[in-house]
Amino acid sequence: MSKIQAIRGMNDILPTQTPVWQYIEAVVRDTLRAYGFDEIRMPIVEQTDLFKRSIGEVTDIVEKEMYTFEDRNGDSLTLRPEGTAGCVRAAEEHGLLYNQTQKLWYAGPMFRHERPQKGRYRQFHQIGVECFGMPGPDIDAELIIMTARLWKRLGLTSHLELQINTLGSSADRKRYKADLVAYLQERFDSLDEDSRRRLQTNPLRVLDSKDPGTQAVLEGAPSLLDYLDEESRNHFERLLALLDGAGVSYRVNPRLVRGLDYYGKTVFEWVTTSLGAQGTVCAGGRYDGLVEQLGGKPTPGVGFAMGMERLVLLLETLQLIPATANNNADVYIVAVGGEQVEAYGLRVAEQLRDELPDLRIQMHCGGGSFKSQIKKADRSGAVVAVILGETEAEQTNASVKPLREQGDQVSVALAELSPTLRKMMQA
Repeated sequence: MSKIQAIRGMNDILPTQTPVWQYIEAVVRDTLRAYGFDEIRMPIVEQTDLFKRSIGEVTDIVEKEMYTFEDRNGDSLTLRPEGTAGCVRAAEEHGLLYNQTQKLWYAGPMFRHERPQKGRYRQFHQIGVECFGMPGPDIDAELIIMTARLWKRLGLTSHLELQINTLGSSADRKRYKADLVAYLQERFDSLDEDSRRRLQTNPLRVLDSKDPGTQAVLEGAPSLLDYLDEESRNHFERLLALLDGAGVSYRVNPRLVRGLDYYGKTVFEWVTTSLGAQGTVCAGGRYDGLVEQLGGKPTPGVGFAMGMERLVLLLETLQLIPATANNNADVYIVAVGGEQVEAYGLRVAEQLRDELPDLRIQMHCGGGSFKSQIKKADRSGAVVAVILGETEAEQTNASVKPLREQGDQVSVALAELSPTLRKMMQA
């Protein structure tokens, strides 16, 4: 019988890999808490109409990438391809938006049926941030400044570039689209196939093309920055001034657009050249019309999402993973000598966990000779082995053996075991 394997593009995260994920998640969680964000957790499955109405029916995500199915009641459901729409739905459904401001964050898997490649998977993980009820550029700036602080904590500041743009108002984009389409129609034969299709359905996405021929055509294309109304221009200029004042470097990229229809005004991406084609690590922007579009009252909104797989890959590529991001034990308990010693070992292990809650205490289970247990203690990465035998059980003490540095094995009373281990760990 053949073995069942994981679905293509949906990867297991193994025990050797999870410490890096936990490290990044902890840094992000602590940073978000420092800025006053509250966590929200939404379902993985939503009604399909939620994504059609928010993302846009002529986007690549809705047209080609969503995992959509009918349940037993005949309802059309979709595995979430992104988090913003579900967050808006949840906040509106539970009355979190009426006459309130909200700063929310979430984390979890998203699903898109794309061609799997390094840094791009069919099940991928994001941490997302959404803010509601704040229309000014100050909250846009705070989100960007917060991400800059996060990169600093992860050691990534010199490896990421902030690209920023404004998409203006819907009226701005309407006027701009008309001129952009006219310009591109005159050069239709020079566009790549995907851009020709997008020209009919979502012309702003042509600006995002990576095709060299299309990029050459776009060199002379009209710029959306020339079509902004006064309010949109002021919002963008104030945002840039706030970033300048905070010392955050950026590059205005007039071709920067987002792949989702709900964005307007501010859009931004943090990009790197260290991951090849998959260079976007974090992206977001403002979506002031989305809540109303989904049935709520007009509510300003802005947010971003960062890809966990790409952050992990970037830290690994740049060798920026701290030594503490591992599954190593701190203390390994070796117990040799029958049932009495096993019982004593379990009691000692629980006492150490009570008295040293910040250390990882690994108790050897499964029997074996002293030699085999010491080998496993060494492979665990532990700094210290606590050795228990019949003599130790009878005398209520323990032998302590350094595993990573030179030092003699010493015998200590059980009451002195925790202070001794603490001192050795600190050294």
